[in-house]
Amino acid sequence: MAPTNQVLVNESSNVRTIVLNRPKQLNALSHEMVSRLLELFLAYEEDPNVKLIIMKGEGRAFCAGGDVAAVVNDIKNGNWKLGADFFSKEFRLNYLMATYTKPQVSLLRGIVMGGGAGASIHGRFRVATDNSVFAMPETALGLFPDVGASYYLSRTPGFFGEYVGLTGARLDGAEMLACGLATHFVPLEKLSLLEDALCKANTGDPTIINNIINEYSSTPKLKEKSQYFRLKTIERCFSRRTVEEIISALEKEADKNMDDWIAWTIESLKKASPTSLKISLRSFREGRLQGVGQCLIREYRMVCTVMQGKFSRDFFEGCRALLLDKDKNPKWEPSKLEFVRDDMVDRYFKALDDKDWEDLKLPARSNLPSYAISKL
Repeated sequence: MAPTNQVLVNESSNVRTIVLNRPKQLNALSHEMVSRLLELFLAYEEDPNVKLIIMKGEGRAFCAGGDVAAVVNDIKNGNWKLGADFFSKEFRLNYLMATYTKPQVSLLRGIVMGGGAGASIHGRFRVATDNSVFAMPETALGLFPDVGASYYLSRTPGFFGEYVGLTGARLDGAEMLACGLATHFVPLEKLSLLEDALCKANTGDPTIINNIINEYSSTPKLKEKSQYFRLKTIERCFSRRTVEEIISALEKEADKNMDDWIAWTIESLKKASPTSLKISLRSFREGRLQGVGQCLIREYRMVCTVMQGKFSRDFFEGCRALLLDKDKNPKWEPSKLEFVRDDMVDRYFKALDDKDWEDLKLPARSNLPSYAISKL
């Protein structure tokens, strides 16, 4: 396996520590990184000398997501299939992590967004800390929460996943632990001690690993204004059948008791791409009833349809407005929720009409998804 400086590996007896190493880009996953991670995880599963994998990020982020600007650039140069290859590898990596036969401990220091969530949440142990910031901000970019988010977000309590996925709400470490996205919370000053202890223990036994993490763990208090305390309101509003009904329910709540959180939630939904909101909601609803593999296969269809750009250019417009020109003023098309018809949403869930394209192929795996073992 050829080395790359975008992904570093530290070897300590039977433990492999994988370090995402693009700190200036907040460790955004490049095509090269995803290819390398897939290669490493496949090799380590077959290697009897590897018992435990630790994942972390260099600098102030775990991983801020996939490098979507590079994907958009490829598409602009007339090659959306390069983007399809990137997502195919990324989703195969997500599936491998979700069904991995060896424990993965992800140390979630700093930003954990989009593809960074996919590279960690599917693993068995997810350790949040004081400065963890989780979000799936895709609807503001004209995309949708992917990397298996329709599987793991739909398994958070009530309709919290719909809230987080549709609004792009940011969760801190305490909220990640409360909703089950993190399995543990370890204070920042103890994180390197935990890493050292895991390397010294040199074991792949999940019970022993869990006990070691517990030794360094604490139960953080949710902030007084934590959105996790809004579960009942979220349940009332985000359980609705359509995005329009969700917004209407939120506006009724605002009439009774307008506060900063309600105002922000309504504003976030109204700013997002209408097409993205509708395909995302349907994705979550289907994800509740599907296994992780089915979710990833469906999400791959969806992301390829987005990249193909036949039905909507919102992804390109969102990247322009937020990542490239940074005017933060995307012009969505269709511009309103009522203009996004059900048949338009249906297109994102069908196989692509392209003779060179095929559905995501995932190998048969016997291991249960790690996410099912979390505290939920």
